[in-house]
Amino acid sequence: MRAGVLKVAGVCLCTLGATLVAYAGTRYAAGALRADQARRQWEEQQAAAAVAMARSRARLGAAQISTTVVLGAPIARLTIPRIGLDEIVLEGVEDDELNAGPGHLPGSAMPGMRGNAVISAHRDRHFRHLDELRVGDTVVTETGLARAQWIIVNRRIIGRDTPALFQTPGPTLTLTTCWPVRYFGSAPDRLILTAHVVSAPVARTQS
Repeated sequence: MRAGVLKVAGVCLCTLGATLVAYAGTRYAAGALRADQARRQWEEQQAAAAVAMARSRARLGAAQISTTVVLGAPIARLTIPRIGLDEIVLEGVEDDELNAGPGHLPGSAMPGMRGNAVISAHRDRHFRHLDELRVGDTVVTETGLARAQWIIVNRRIIGRDTPALFQTPGPTLTLTTCWPVRYFGSAPDRLILTAHVVSAPVARTQS
């Protein structure tokens, strides 16, 4: 009888393990599919976005352009040469957005505009090599409005619940992920990289 109980328990554990693996695989596949879809949407929308923003600038002035976008929409392209990162940033930092790519914190500035633009991603997905970056490394962002090059000026590790986001008068880019990057379980801290724009963002124009 004991052997029978052990056999049943073994079958149950195997079934549970297979279910968890299947779930993780499905989530990963869904994220990859959404990332591909976001990149296609990003590429298709650039011409229209450039025209729309140019009209908004002419009508309202650059400082008054509305940056309200729908959650899950692609809002920027993020490139970090040192770690070979080239990802489309989605609006939002909930599970669905971060499963597909880096997420832009709603309410923070758009990359390249005045203020602090905050972009987060999972340490085991799109920001898995973020810990390799150092002060002096470069980052490039592209939006429908502008292309900007940034230089990392600060790298710090803080407690998970420690306030870290702040307002800035000029263009600032903040990249965040959980820390340690290679950690089993729920990571206790956060890695914060702060970057300043190298030069004035270059306005995107319709060719």
